[in-house]
Amino acid sequence: MSQHVLTLTYLNEDDRAYGLAGMVISLASLNAIDRVAEVSIDADGPMVEFSHEYYFPGSPVVSPKATWDNLVQNFHITTSMVVSNILARSIVRMKEEAPKEIMDEIYSEVEREGRDTCSLEEDEIENLYNNALMRARRIFRNPRLHPAIDEFARVISRRRSLSGMEILDELHLLQLI
Repeated sequence: MSQHVLTLTYLNEDDRAYGLAGMVISLASLNAIDRVAEVSIDADGPMVEFSHEYYFPGSPVVSPKATWDNLVQNFHITTSMVVSNILARSIVRMKEEAPKEIMDEIYSEVEREGRDTCSLEEDEIENLYNNALMRARRIFRNPRLHPAIDEFARVISRRRSLSGMEILDELHLLQLI
């Protein structure tokens, strides 16, 4: 049995850096870095500040379908970020699978949010979640990526905050994108 316990709260700054690294890497895998204004490990609230591209306001000139599609896309992005946060912390940092109880708790929250925010049906939510989980597992279970992910977490700890462009630069340097 492991001596580490993974929780939904961060254990320490190192855990927080890996969680943020996981979220950023998920954004890169979805080609959504352009939706990030800045990330900060020191943020009191959310560590990811989104750019105006993320906040797609409804408008009479934009079709309701386009508005809904953007809402679902953002839901997919945030679901991927949450899943990647947990998997980076568990698989890369702690070298163990994420506890089933935590993944079940994450799914319950994703399910509630998908229903409440996007009016998605159960099967749509499940498909979206499974897609995010499968993508994150492919990334974080790849041992060849672990040294670069470790280094990216150290970069976050050292630099404290990064703009969207700085994120791209760092991920390119580490050959993560």
